[in-house]
Amino acid sequence: MAKDNTQIVIRPAGEADIEGILAIVNAYAAENLMLPRTAEQVRRALPGFLVAEDGQVVGCGSLVPLTPALVELRSLAVAPEWRGTGLGRLLAQALVERARQAGYQQICALTLVEGFFTRLGFATVDRWALSPKIWHECIYCPKFDACDEIAVVMNLAGEPAADPPAGPDAALWRRLRVGPAATW
Repeated sequence: MAKDNTQIVIRPAGEADIEGILAIVNAYAAENLMLPRTAEQVRRALPGFLVAEDGQVVGCGSLVPLTPALVELRSLAVAPEWRGTGLGRLLAQALVERARQAGYQQICALTLVEGFFTRLGFATVDRWALSPKIWHECIYCPKFDACDEIAVVMNLAGEPAADPPAGPDAALWRRLRVGPAATW
């Protein structure tokens, strides 16, 4: 049975969501597709997290400030049964909008799935072009010496808000734009 995004709620994460976030992120980390996270790491970053839920956490993503002008989109993932439904795109769009509303000039990500981000309007850049602050964190990564991630950036300053998607995602996008997004 196909998953229905119209019943999904995307909202800021809370303490009760930490285990759900960890389950999703660390399942992908076990496949070497993401970096693993601890409960303490998620707890420290919790103010930047959004979750998608349908009674339980089925997706997540966070914003991590790097400089006053640059924020990183991090830990973007959906539960395996929600892959291919557009939920990851909706979470990414909600995080981009949240970054825009917060006044950031750019949003970046390090990814193994470059095409996902370029379809959202991100541009591929040389990893070394990103803020030195991100590299300050990267030196602690177990993949630092053999990093296979691709850097992507989107300029936010002066950009109009994203157009709403068509089809079944349109109703959810309208709720994001007039509901919880206004209070982020």
